[in-house]
Amino acid sequence: MELSSSSGPVSMPMIGFGTAADNNDGATLISAVLESIKLGYRHFDTASFYGSEQALGEAIAEALRLGLIASRDDLFITSKLWPSEAHAHLVLPSLQKSLRTLQLEYLDLYLIHWPITVTPGKREFPFDKQDLMPMDFKSVWAAMEECQRLGLTKSIGVSNFSCKKLENLLSFATIPPSVNQVEMNPVWQQKKLTEFCKPNGIIVTAYSPLGAKGSSWGTNAVMDNEVLKEIAKTRGKTVAQVCLRWIYEQGAAPIVKSYNKERLKENLQIFDWELSEDDYDKIGQIKQRRMMPREELVSAHGPYKSVEELWDGEL
Repeated sequence: MELSSSSGPVSMPMIGFGTAADNNDGATLISAVLESIKLGYRHFDTASFYGSEQALGEAIAEALRLGLIASRDDLFITSKLWPSEAHAHLVLPSLQKSLRTLQLEYLDLYLIHWPITVTPGKREFPFDKQDLMPMDFKSVWAAMEECQRLGLTKSIGVSNFSCKKLENLLSFATIPPSVNQVEMNPVWQQKKLTEFCKPNGIIVTAYSPLGAKGSSWGTNAVMDNEVLKEIAKTRGKTVAQVCLRWIYEQGAAPIVKSYNKERLKENLQIFDWELSEDDYDKIGQIKQRRMMPREELVSAHGPYKSVEELWDGEL
């Protein structure tokens, strides 16, 4: 996928390898990244909050040493700005810290992790309402643009932004966001958001495309969905492959996490077949539910009267 507003042409591989986990064991992650590179993965997604930047950086260095890739340029690396650093004067230092941790000279994509700001130094999640403050979108985005101009990231974008927040950002951005990374899967299809992003040249990347089953924030509702199981059985595919193929056919790029070699391999096998109109009809009937309700993102005390007030009535 070509990122439209990057500093020069940048291609983003269609499937990304995610590194968010409840417990990021460095050795396990390094091994999984090396295995994924051997299988053909080239797009890796991390964030300062995940605690996975160091292990990912070590895995990249090891892949270079082993000759699995010719150069760092063969990879597409994304990281993210946490809300406690979403202050204009902290954006550049936060990116520089991520680069040091990753042992890289530049990122391919740097995202604002959430459309909110919290008190500097406060890294708790869920967010404590008393630490929340309105984001100064103009100054924070101007700092993101400066990071791209300095060559520290080839592209910039956002994560968890609603249509309303994207519309606001586009009204003043000199460099529009290349990407909006959001929760997306057949159980939370994001139709309104994808329809907004496409004509505005914003690529949607999908986190938790399989529902993040087994994680503290995840749900079984995707992998255990009977409609998806039926489609997978009829087609001789896995439920994961059906989900990833559906996301791909929406023009979005899934960020999928697995440390299992066979599943890593299966997740790449989605490009030589298509879903039918009947499959689409069935998927269109799936009851929609968000993996992480907004109420769970923010702890119960603080200055905001309601979660709706914080999120502008949408996410």
